[in-house]
Amino acid sequence: MDALGSAFFSLSLGVGTMLIYGSYLSDTENVPRVGAQVALLDVGIAVLAGFLILPAMYVADARGVAIFNEAGGLLSEDTLIFIVLPALFDTIDTAGIFLATAFFILMSIAALTSSISMLEVPVAYLIERHHLSRCRATLLAGGIIAGFSALVVLNFGTLFGAVITISTRYGQPLLGIFICIFAGWLWRRDALLKELRKNDADAENRLFWRIWPVYVKWLCPVIIGIILAQSVL
Repeated sequence: MDALGSAFFSLSLGVGTMLIYGSYLSDTENVPRVGAQVALLDVGIAVLAGFLILPAMYVADARGVAIFNEAGGLLSEDTLIFIVLPALFDTIDTAGIFLATAFFILMSIAALTSSISMLEVPVAYLIERHHLSRCRATLLAGGIIAGFSALVVLNFGTLFGAVITISTRYGQPLLGIFICIFAGWLWRRDALLKELRKNDADAENRLFWRIWPVYVKWLCPVIIGIILAQSVL
């Protein structure tokens, strides 16, 4: 379940971000190809991050830093990031200061870029539905989110885990199921094919068109539903 939630968060799935960005693409762009490129790039970066973080965790364990809880499982994400890794960097003497600085700067950049992409959803809504300027829409949406974020930060130990569990681990995958139902069962296939033909006249004969309907209608929602059910039961 944690891996599923992480994948949804990393690709900004289930919150409308990809829909908004997709609407900004020109008619000349090949949507299936662009989607595949984004997914493969994200997976590649995640694998590289794993090659860096996982060895660091076991180095920390070898140096006496606890990385497992009482049940034998890995500590939660916030504990690993804000307690385990700083403790590991502290054992590396002077080099640890530079490594810690670089790590948290890069993590801040990653968090900022993800926040900007997700902020585009309410901003686009305010612009298109309420006819606000982009500046006013950004300030309004950003202000509301900043206020909620400040509340979480000020009550970090109490709220952070609950917010992550509700929004990322369960909320995004559940919304992903609803999007699959809409795209696979409610959205007319001829309307989708019409959009794909704008940049590929032979779209209905491509591998994507043969796989995508079955994947979205059946495979994707069923697999996500099974994982959600197993995590709850």
